[in-house]
Amino acid sequence: MNTNQQAAAMAGLLGVTGALHFLYPAPFDSIVPPQLGDRRRITHASGVAELSCAAALMIPATRRAGGLGTAALMLAVYPANLYSVKKYWRHPRARAVALARLPLQVPLIRAGWNIARA
Repeated sequence: MNTNQQAAAMAGLLGVTGALHFLYPAPFDSIVPPQLGDRRRITHASGVAELSCAAALMIPATRRAGGLGTAALMLAVYPANLYSVKKYWRHPRARAVALARLPLQVPLIRAGWNIARA
């Protein structure tokens, strides 16, 4: 997959998940660590960040910034993934999903970084 295709795929993923933060915020709210404060506000802020990264990835002049932003965002949301493992530890199916998400962040971070470097 070339850089343009990788950027388009990442933009599509971020666009869909960013929109879901507004259309169906409850699942995102539920994995925001409570010590971070207003969960809905954080859900909406992360949705805006995902949509912003998606837009930046689609425009060649802003693709580098979009890739850097994507890598940073994927790092920033990692605490929510860790929190979801803790939260759902006693629920086998939810725990399995939460555990599966942890290593999936690595290729997303790497993809953002690779797009920025191209």
